Amino acid sequence: MDNPFAPPRSDNGHRPAWSALDEYLWHSCDIIADLVEKRIDQRPLVATMARLEPGDRALAVGPAQRLTWRAIGDGSYRHQNMFAFGHPAFVIGSMVGSAVGNSARRRAAANDARPRWVLDGAGEITVTTRGVYFGHPQCPLDLFWVGLDTIDLVAPDVFQTSFRDINNRRYTTVQLRTPWASLLFVLAAITAFPAHPRLLGRGWLPTDFESRCAQIGRPCRPAARLLLEHGR
Repeated sequence: MDNPFAPPRSDNGHRPAWSALDEYLWHSCDIIADLVEKRIDQRPLVATMARLEPGDRALAVGPAQRLTWRAIGDGSYRHQNMFAFGHPAFVIGSMVGSAVGNSARRRAAANDARPRWVLDGAGEITVTTRGVYFGHPQCPLDLFWVGLDTIDLVAPDVFQTSFRDINNRRYTTVQLRTPWASLLFVLAAITAFPAHPRLLGRGWLPTDFESRCAQIGRPCRPAARLLLEHGR
């Protein structure tokens, strides 16, 4: 499976590029290594406003956007009938204008009925050992790793998953755009998708990440290797 990461190239030939996303990845590796080595209880407590179930533990918080794969309309539109009286030219012009308007509304309705990624809102996520909580006044989201049907890391900062909504029983596909995307993917994978090709192929982390960390003097814990050894 292809690696979604495309690490930025440095303009400085002696120092590798280091981005804000790299900082999150470094901390993600640290959290994952502690999880594999069963040292999570030794980590500092993470403050969060999210409600946690007994036995659950917050691992990280941060910004996120929620997107849902859905249509913004049902294909219906209001058909307007035109009745005109007067000079024939005026009547014909009015009817043509009405037909053009109806055609435009029909095309817009058909376009709205096509699914696309819709931004639902921005908020804060709390990542825990059991799932992720997206806080938002209109579109909150609670995802438990064991309740997901599919997962993937479709971009360095985008975690995508599908599941059956417990409220309306509909099959739903959402994305969380967040710098914690790799952490979300790994936690979901080791919980419910241990044979996921991106997990086994180390596709959740840039291939040169550990070497770049070493070059800037911030050695990264070998989370990818620990995960593979843990799965044997």
